[in-house]
Amino acid sequence: MKRLFQICAALWCAVVFAAQAQVGGIKPGNGHPQQGYFFVGGKYVEGKTGPIMERQMYVEYRFPAKVTQKYPIVMIHGAAQTGTNFTGTPDGRKGWAEYFVEKGYAVYVVDQPTRGRSAWNESVGPLIRFSASQLEQRFTNAAQHKLWPQAALHTQWPGEGPKKGQRGDPVFDQFYASQVQYIGVNATVETLNREAGAALLDKIGPAIVMTHSQTGAIGWVIADERPKLVRAVIANEPTGPPFSGAVFDNNRVRPWGLTETPLAYDPPVKNPAELAPVQQEKADGPNLERCYVQPSPARKLANLQNIPIVVIATESSYHAVYDHCTAKYLQQAGVPASFVQLADVGIKGNGHMLMIEKNNLEIADFIMSWIARTVK
Repeated sequence: MKRLFQICAALWCAVVFAAQAQVGGIKPGNGHPQQGYFFVGGKYVEGKTGPIMERQMYVEYRFPAKVTQKYPIVMIHGAAQTGTNFTGTPDGRKGWAEYFVEKGYAVYVVDQPTRGRSAWNESVGPLIRFSASQLEQRFTNAAQHKLWPQAALHTQWPGEGPKKGQRGDPVFDQFYASQVQYIGVNATVETLNREAGAALLDKIGPAIVMTHSQTGAIGWVIADERPKLVRAVIANEPTGPPFSGAVFDNNRVRPWGLTETPLAYDPPVKNPAELAPVQQEKADGPNLERCYVQPSPARKLANLQNIPIVVIATESSYHAVYDHCTAKYLQQAGVPASFVQLADVGIKGNGHMLMIEKNNLEIADFIMSWIARTVK
């Protein structure tokens, strides 16, 4: 009987993944707008009541009637978030997914494995949540708390009145209601998304990967895993800075420079201690972190050499303190990476949640202009 159950489970698994391949194989640009979802990755493990699938990733696709852009965009949300970051805003305005589709892009929006519509299983790891006060201080009401010098410049959070950006503000309450539990071990998150991200690209083909915050590291590991399928990385305020915490702590983290888990270097690195980072004697400017870089001659990030990357920082986020360090590290490692401080291109007042703030479509226009100039 047990053997029969195992055979049936295997057959069901084959049916499930055949269905995924069929749905995921839908081709954009058939003359009609298309919208739907599928799952990639995942495996069955033995649960308390029988086989359970874990590690799968939910993927929502949105296609215009006519695709005019060469590569689709995969939008990957950050910590405690889901794909809703890209499908709308907490005050009901147009989100990036809809806007990019209007401009001719095929768009894939994911919920990371174990997040949102991608089911969690306890065997993968424990969960944590952000408190409302943490998000007020870091994302929505930073100007009042002033935990870093640039925080006072934050003006783009939507909402009105004395409660703007705080509990009791309807826009903030909608935003906080969207926050979910997440695995707080970054090495686990990177491993899950490396696997699922590779599975997604294997299904849809070459794409531009867009990341935000925690998924900055995920963009690097997906590109490391599938360098021939990642045509560019748009890193919105990515995890950083290299090797170190910043603003909220000075702990040593990300031993592989950009990540907690291994990246391919040339010459190869067996132990991340071989990277031997050194800190700048002087910061690149006022109110900026001193970056950690490799000693010369720097090893190259072997699989990222031909992938154009843009690291985007906003004017008032805590990332304004250190995102330049991420770009500097990529450049030193031979990667064609650029750094853009949005204020330098006339887009001012944004905090960390740039894709849902008042001028979100202006930022989207800038990103599309970068793609048009850079991605071939």
